[in-house]
Amino acid sequence: MKALVYHGPGRTAWEEVPDPVLLRPTDAIVRVDTTTICGTDLHILKGDVPAVTDGRTLGHEGVGTITEVGSAVTSVAVGDRVLISCISACGACSYCHQGLYAHCLAEEGASGIGWILGHLIDGTQAELVRVPFADNSVYRLPDSVSDRAAVMLSDILPTGFEIGVRYGRVTPGDVVAVVGAGPVGLAAMMTAELYGAARVIALDTNAHRLEQATGFGATDGVDSSTDDWREQVMALTDGLGVDVAIEAVGIPETFEACTRIVRPGGSVANVGVHGAPVELALQDLWIMDLTISMGLVSTSTTPMLLKLVTQDKLSAERFVTHDFALADILEAYDTFARAADTGALKVILSR
Repeated sequence: MKALVYHGPGRTAWEEVPDPVLLRPTDAIVRVDTTTICGTDLHILKGDVPAVTDGRTLGHEGVGTITEVGSAVTSVAVGDRVLISCISACGACSYCHQGLYAHCLAEEGASGIGWILGHLIDGTQAELVRVPFADNSVYRLPDSVSDRAAVMLSDILPTGFEIGVRYGRVTPGDVVAVVGAGPVGLAAMMTAELYGAARVIALDTNAHRLEQATGFGATDGVDSSTDDWREQVMALTDGLGVDVAIEAVGIPETFEACTRIVRPGGSVANVGVHGAPVELALQDLWIMDLTISMGLVSTSTTPMLLKLVTQDKLSAERFVTHDFALADILEAYDTFARAADTGALKVILSR
């Protein structure tokens, strides 16, 4: 089969690799019908995720058709169309019992990380993929949900909701600022409405993304490249600051921006993947009674979000801006990496 293989920072190739095989009774083999590219994949290419080694097939998002299952798999069968979760969960360890699938302790995630696809084992940017713990890591899809919508549930929608909205403790009537109007930031904006946010302020340096943000639930947009960006945010909050600031980029400047616009007693929820240390000004922040949270998505909300997509309560397909054939994945990576120029949010790769 063909797969996108990582060969060190900045180097990938669409090349022939062996077909995956069942290694454990809990495995499933899935023919990948649709996949996409994540910002985390770009972090891998920059060398920010050293656990990804030479020869690894990338990707942790996908929709496909099951072609083979292990003898212990009971919830899905050959021929089922399924969503592949970015998190592989054994369902039996202490963290899985808490719903903290991100830190699954099963053998293949022995480091205590549920994100193994495209990280510690071969991933979904391929014609076929082996999915461990299939009973807990794939979800059968209703016919009414398109591949384009479903693949957004592999990662970005649960990430924006769980790590941004839930960890940020959004409550009805809150003013929420999302710093970074990329796909995950937009997912946080879209799902903030589920918890009753009264106002959602999008901050970004890209005018096109700020314009798009209004279609994902943002009530206001602020160009964070301007000298008075903070004053603009404060003016929208009667000078008090926002109740919840969500960081969705992953660089020191955007995290610091969140700490500068949140009100006393508020929350800063870090969603972005950081590749460099961030300075925390505790000498200024300690007196503000802030809650600062961060984390890796557990995808425990995926079944609920899938119900909302099925009932057209969330327009997941809205994230898709570009379509490519799976064989054109290198072109898709270039388009996605140059999002500021191409206007890309999520690119879809199909067989």
